Amino acid sequence: MSPEGWGSTEPGGPGCGCGDAVHRLYHFLDGELDDDRRSAIRRHLDECQPCFQAFGFEAELRVVIARKCQDQVPEALRHRVFHAIQGEAGPFDGPKLPW
Repeated sequence: MSPEGWGSTEPGGPGCGCGDAVHRLYHFLDGELDDDRRSAIRRHLDECQPCFQAFGFEAELRVVIARKCQDQVPEALRHRVFHAIQGEAGPFDGPKLPW
């Protein structure tokens, strides 16, 4: 559906584009959409309370996950992965990694 097809009919109604908004929500949050799509979704979120609530939930969930999932990778595992990659790609001629 083109951005122009995101109707401004009654929020939550059949022409409001909820399906497209929800389908593209993750792309919107990740900044993967062009300016026209982002603008269309912003307009839709301004007009449609259910989609705005879904957006708010997903955005907050990402913040919580980012805050809680900050485990450090064990040094031994980092070395194993680095050496496995070196073995597949051949000798590493670039700058030495800090670990």
